[in-house]
Amino acid sequence: MRNLLLEIEYDGSGYAGWQIQKNALSIQEILEKKLSLILGEKIRLTAAGRTDAGVHARKQAANFKTHATLNADRVLKASNTLLPRDICVKSVEEVALNFNARFSAKSKIYRYFIYNSKIKSAFWYKYSWQVPYKLNASLMRRELKKIVGRHNFKSFAASDKKIRRMERKISKASLRKKNSFFIVDIEGESFLYNMVRNIIGTLVEIGRGKLPPGSMKRILKTRNRKEAGPCAPAHGLHLVKVKF
Repeated sequence: MRNLLLEIEYDGSGYAGWQIQKNALSIQEILEKKLSLILGEKIRLTAAGRTDAGVHARKQAANFKTHATLNADRVLKASNTLLPRDICVKSVEEVALNFNARFSAKSKIYRYFIYNSKIKSAFWYKYSWQVPYKLNASLMRRELKKIVGRHNFKSFAASDKKIRRMERKISKASLRKKNSFFIVDIEGESFLYNMVRNIIGTLVEIGRGKLPPGSMKRILKTRNRKEAGPCAPAHGLHLVKVKF
């Protein structure tokens, strides 16, 4: 028995997210079918995190166990020969049998691209959220710092009836401006469903003056999703790194 770890890059535009679903095409389903064909046995992947429909990944991590003897380089080459153009395997390496991409992950880094322009982009429309309003970068940076640390993120969780542990730890959160882009990086141990996108939506409302300074801290304390801003579009979100 061997345990192989994959680093995967994908454009999530045409998929229903990472996880296998009954009536929709997922990244996991395609990868498992191709790997099963290559290795001659049923393959089941364990990912570091489940990206939602439309979300992209630069460095998703997933592992699987196999009895096959095909070396890592050949698995890499064969995978990329069979996979569609919008999914690719960047690396394959053999890891310890007790390694689990989900439970061995120490943190994940998500990056959100805000395209701050009144003029549309023919290239970035699939990978960023176009916001045509003037945004206050320095205020947004100050407000973003308020989410760093261990907090109850109920205000930024999806509005549904599922019971979840709402406490999460954010180790880093930063915003930088590059040309017409506001680029937000958020690193944490784990995230609630839609948590990052809800934080971004709130941050934009603050940046454009729809919510006053101090709102991020106040909204965190309310533990009320209705107090936060809208959920930012999925296509601006990218999983950029998994740390082990």
